[in-house]
Amino acid sequence: MHQELQALDQTKTWEIVPLPPCKRPIACKWVYKVKCKADGSIERLKVRLVVKGFTQREGIDYNETFSVVVKMTTVRTLMTMVVKKGWFIHQLDVNNVFLHGDLHEEIYMNLPQGICSFIPNAVYRSRKSLYGLKQASRQWYARLSQVLYQRGYSHSKNDYSLFYKKSTNFVVFLAVYVDDILLTSNDVIEIAALKSFLNDTFKIKDLGYAHYFLGIEILESEQGLLLTQRKCTMDLLQEFGCSTVTSITCPLILMSSCHLIQENC
Repeated sequence: MHQELQALDQTKTWEIVPLPPCKRPIACKWVYKVKCKADGSIERLKVRLVVKGFTQREGIDYNETFSVVVKMTTVRTLMTMVVKKGWFIHQLDVNNVFLHGDLHEEIYMNLPQGICSFIPNAVYRSRKSLYGLKQASRQWYARLSQVLYQRGYSHSKNDYSLFYKKSTNFVVFLAVYVDDILLTSNDVIEIAALKSFLNDTFKIKDLGYAHYFLGIEILESEQGLLLTQRKCTMDLLQEFGCSTVTSITCPLILMSSCHLIQENC
């Protein structure tokens, strides 16, 4: 929780002010989550300060909310190309992703639990997007697009969350799903340079070679890449009390959740 508050202060997400007359603040809460790896082991403990966006009023607290994310068809196509070209596919995760989006609306938020102020009737005036705001994802996409455009990238006309850059020596592709990014190129130097640039701009976690993306486990095979949702399937079975899988249902689960991308696809 202290790290989350430090991140909010460093990005100048808000400022404490008295609540102006005729203004209604939005409530917030702390949300805790245990993030696991593909094998089910604990990766880290996460905490987020989340705004109760369902109390926002259209036309006052927000206007546009739509934000694009990469299509799964695009992800599979990108991986097919990676297999054919013999490239490596890397994965990045953006730290505190929504804090990088700028707000254009005048939004006030109640002080979160654990925070006190000597200012009477004190509230936070948000300068940056926060988790839970209806426009948060849209503002982050606008910020990321602006940064990539300045570096010479363009978005695909078929999928606006797929960015690319071509030159005589290299080509780079980025597939973006909110804060999860897949990155591939035929030039390792350009990959390293782009990672460094994104880290300086947003602070990212370099997860190395992609192994687990949006609930899909990525496994290397002699024939290409094996995409499986075994962990997601087993979690669902466990959630509904079906911890044991019979010999009849097990092949069906694996067949429905695995896609083998071969070189002749």
